[in-house]
Amino acid sequence: MTQVIKTIDFKNDWALLGLPPHVIEVLSAAPAIHVAEHREDLLNWALNREAGTTDWSHGNREDKGEIEVGFEVPGKGYIAEAKVTKARNGICINFIDPKMRRRDPDAMVIGDKLPTDKPTYQERFGESFDKTRQKTLDWLKTQELIVVPFYAGPDELGYGALAIVPKAAAFFAGALADLQGMIANSAVPSNFKLSGGVIFIAPHFRHTHFDGKQVVVHARAESHQEVFAYNLYPGPSAKKGVYSLLLDIGEREGWTTNHCAAVGVVTPYDNQTIIMHEGASGGGKSEMTEHVHRMEDGRLLLGKNVVTGEERTLNLPEACHLNPMADDMACAHPHYNEGQTKLHIKDAEAGWFVRVDHIKAYGTDPHLERLVMHPDRPLIFLNHYIVPGGQALLWEHIEDSPGKPCPNPRLIIPRDMIHDVQEGPVAVGIRSFGVRCPPTHKDSQLYGILGMLHILSPALAWLWRLAAPRGHANPSIQDSAAGGMQCEGVGSYWAFCTGKRVDQANLLLRQFVANSDTRHVLIPNQNIGAWHVGFMSEWVAREYLARRGSARFHREELVASPCSLLGYVPRQVKVEGSMIPPVLLHVQSQLEGGPEVFEHGAQMWREFFKRELTPFLTPELDPLGRKIIQACLNDATQEDYWKLIPHSMFKD
Repeated sequence: MTQVIKTIDFKNDWALLGLPPHVIEVLSAAPAIHVAEHREDLLNWALNREAGTTDWSHGNREDKGEIEVGFEVPGKGYIAEAKVTKARNGICINFIDPKMRRRDPDAMVIGDKLPTDKPTYQERFGESFDKTRQKTLDWLKTQELIVVPFYAGPDELGYGALAIVPKAAAFFAGALADLQGMIANSAVPSNFKLSGGVIFIAPHFRHTHFDGKQVVVHARAESHQEVFAYNLYPGPSAKKGVYSLLLDIGEREGWTTNHCAAVGVVTPYDNQTIIMHEGASGGGKSEMTEHVHRMEDGRLLLGKNVVTGEERTLNLPEACHLNPMADDMACAHPHYNEGQTKLHIKDAEAGWFVRVDHIKAYGTDPHLERLVMHPDRPLIFLNHYIVPGGQALLWEHIEDSPGKPCPNPRLIIPRDMIHDVQEGPVAVGIRSFGVRCPPTHKDSQLYGILGMLHILSPALAWLWRLAAPRGHANPSIQDSAAGGMQCEGVGSYWAFCTGKRVDQANLLLRQFVANSDTRHVLIPNQNIGAWHVGFMSEWVAREYLARRGSARFHREELVASPCSLLGYVPRQVKVEGSMIPPVLLHVQSQLEGGPEVFEHGAQMWREFFKRELTPFLTPELDPLGRKIIQACLNDATQEDYWKLIPHSMFKD
């Protein structure tokens, strides 16, 4: 018998839900609150229109609506934050200040007194957060508000959350609803509990309190977390702020949400392999769910030598079919993993925040272009040039300054619009980690020594999640340090954590130990030694791994890398009868570099790992984790790593 869930009208009956006292105060005092019944209500409000008044059909060429979003700032007057423009295929959001167009990695501060390794509000600003918190709540009481009820993570897990947004910034509420989902005003369950968290948006405080910078304050309580976002770019709040809610929940309950994309890769012979791809922002997560890019004649451009100009291509008559599952965040909840020997995950989001900086001309990604040029509903674009009433084009990126395109153009695609999207939970067959590598040769002796594919033992794969290199020319975030190798932090999601890094290291270690039938690989992008490859290395590795399916390597098919951190390398890789050039597998064999350049890069990796792993050696670290890190500090061999977490790497 189907259980009937009783619902309420949130706008009229929110007082019945037992919300925290300060939330009740804000909603009670606000001049008006608005709760959307339909997604398009939020887009209408974003254009300062009444719900239901816009013709969102693609054929509407006459609507040239555009508004400016800004706020009166005490002592500074009116400050414009963004422009919202009506397009035939949705709305475009363009921020006035170029610094607001991508995430600042230093945006997070902790506004509570619970244990943390992150900078606290007290440390950064010299006072507790209490006073600014109260000022924020008092300001929100003076605003017309949009309230978005939603679930953090998959709906069935029941982690209820609210976003409280000034109506003037309705586009932010629309972005959040597309990314995380929304519960319609009339469909909020009467037993809705705020176990996920609350996001408060107060953009003008960045000018009065934070010197114009992105600041997002996270305040944890025993039952939930509250996020106070003082800027309107959705990256650190509507997206990563909700990620922080999930990580906080998982830390309390003993599980985590992985920073990954996942895709079911179906070979021409109808065999499917689930690949889960992790890595820092820009590490190829979204690209793992993209179709392979082809040249005009259908060939694949494997790479172009940055020294000689030589190009290598591959004939691939038929690529694998893709069933995308997740784009950036996937819950590995115990509900999905009890008794399993492969890691089971489910997409944590309702929409995907897709970066399109690589699309510079028509025809680059026909599948994506077809999806968004004539969508079945209006979409939200960020950092795109747009003529009011015109078509938002994926390759028309706003300029940060004359002649300098914004490196972080985005759009939000609701998950149910993705072609052949796969519902979860799914069992992960192969778990990969992506690394952005710089061009590396005799005249540029850097760390781009990774070949197209490396096979890792579980212990070594865990270490890569702890070191989590940010990599070369990251387009998604503002650089906080010039040059050198930088770490994204444990799990590549440390930027969004509120607690202690060792707790996340322990949670990840449990995943690797428990899921012994999931295999592990390492895949570079951008450059392989002296060869510029973009994301082609990832796409070709995906084709190869899917065709191998569950088949493990014979021991003689792999050779240990001269750098033990890089695991094993296939002696050769053949895709549909075509051999991958050995120089793209064994970087030390490249004439432009050779063994000496490779060893220089290997030493950079060794020093980087030792620097980043040492802080984890605290009393709270799992004893097995301590053994693994100590082995790395002692320059362990592949056999050493394998023995620490035994795993069936080879057929024999």
